[in-house]
Amino acid sequence: MSKLVSCVSVVLGALIGFFVHRLLAGVVPIAVETAANTAMLIVLVSAGGLFGISVFPVIFRGLRKLTSRLETNLQKVPTHDLVAGAFGAIIFLLIAVLLTLPFSQIPYIGVYLPIGLTLFMGYLGMQVAIKKREDLFNLFSAVPRSVERVVGAQRDRTQKHQSRCAPKILDTSVIIDGRILDICNTGFIDGTLIVPTFILEELQHIADSADPLKRNRGRRGLDVLGKMRKEVGAQIQILDSEIENGIDVDSRLLKLAQSTAGKVVTNDFNLNKVAQLRGVPVLNINELANALKPVVLPGEEMTVYVMKDGKEAGQGVAYLDDGTMVVVDGGRRFIGAEVEVAVTSVLQTAAGRMIFAKPRGM
Repeated sequence: MSKLVSCVSVVLGALIGFFVHRLLAGVVPIAVETAANTAMLIVLVSAGGLFGISVFPVIFRGLRKLTSRLETNLQKVPTHDLVAGAFGAIIFLLIAVLLTLPFSQIPYIGVYLPIGLTLFMGYLGMQVAIKKREDLFNLFSAVPRSVERVVGAQRDRTQKHQSRCAPKILDTSVIIDGRILDICNTGFIDGTLIVPTFILEELQHIADSADPLKRNRGRRGLDVLGKMRKEVGAQIQILDSEIENGIDVDSRLLKLAQSTAGKVVTNDFNLNKVAQLRGVPVLNINELANALKPVVLPGEEMTVYVMKDGKEAGQGVAYLDDGTMVVVDGGRRFIGAEVEVAVTSVLQTAAGRMIFAKPRGM
């Protein structure tokens, strides 16, 4: 670094000697002889080089010390003061420029007044801004804080709404059933839908089964999940559960529901009963479907197609369009034919609804 400084100093001194030679050549006539002119140039350039290597390193060291001291002092100044001072200086310098424009054409005054006024206004703006920095920051942060309060209130309302919506944990049976996708598309299920990884593993195990029926059921469940990822989107979440692996899937599902304060969505009758005994909320798709079936009152008449005989002697069994079983007393002789029946009673169970009827006129 010192060698570089020395070289620069010599070059700068030589340039000064060269310009001094040019100046003297224009003011004081030098000997016409080329040799004398060249000698004078060499002497001045050499003297300038010696002057530069003697003076400029000292100046450079002084500037470096001044810069280091200035940097140290600036590091001690708080950032708020630096920002406020720079902002105030810029604003007041712009004001000084506008104020000095009318005086720029005045002789003498128009040359020196702008310089003095600019320096004074820059210093004044810096001092005022540092002293009023708290008011300045409060002024500029007033609007963002108001916006942040509005956004924060909306976020709190959303979080409260989401906290009321317990997560829904999907069972294997309800995924294979597929009706959960239609229910989600209607918007009747709120909150996050959780599919634990052990449910995915069970679906994969069923899809890899050697039994064609089980294999098709497992593949259907995976297809339903794929459609839900596309149509439901962010509402469904795959959860890597840490519930121990030594217990069966239903027990792990209930433990996960208890740990997350969630609800189990299923159409498994036995799981529904066990969850009720353990105090876990359950949403049974079959119960929802039964609740949405048309209300049938005793004495109401309908036309049904008798498909097979029932358990009791003389009974025939028919089904409505929604799958509700209709047991027709004395309907065995109408198997394979449509018959008009009158409803005698309706039996509602967790597994479904059964309608008892008899042929009209009997």
